[in-house]
Amino acid sequence: MRIIFIGRGHRFIAPFLGFFEVLIWLLAIRQIMLNLTNPFYYFAYAGGFAMGTFVGMYIEERLAMGTILIRIVTSLEASALIEHLKSEDYGITIVNAQGARGDVNLIYTIIKRSDLDHVIEIINRYNPRSFYTIEDVRFAREGIFREGETSRMKSYLGHLSFWRKSK
Repeated sequence: MRIIFIGRGHRFIAPFLGFFEVLIWLLAIRQIMLNLTNPFYYFAYAGGFAMGTFVGMYIEERLAMGTILIRIVTSLEASALIEHLKSEDYGITIVNAQGARGDVNLIYTIIKRSDLDHVIEIINRYNPRSFYTIEDVRFAREGIFREGETSRMKSYLGHLSFWRKSK
């Protein structure tokens, strides 16, 4: 989780999580050093580390924080897909391009991660054979972002002013 928060530019929560990460590590290493002859502690530490990684990834996925870029490449008529994305207040940019097999449309949209499943559903409904990629975006300024529920992370931590980035 700490590394994910660092990558997303959360300057205050990453060190906070780092404190607890190191504290847990110190407590675990202490137990190993007190029981050097018992291999169970080695496996317990390794298993705990693996489980912590798994749980952290699961929590981060459920929080769905941040923004992502979806790049859609389609050689088929995309006007219905484009209109539907616009009607749902997603900002899009369309570029006509030349692909390996002819003319294609490139459709770019930057969305909240919490909207990813909904946008993928729209893509699959209107243009199921399109090729798309998804990338994390660290920062986006002055785009068109769909109104709706705030991110889960903001709703959990929004009342704590020290979590917010200063401008």
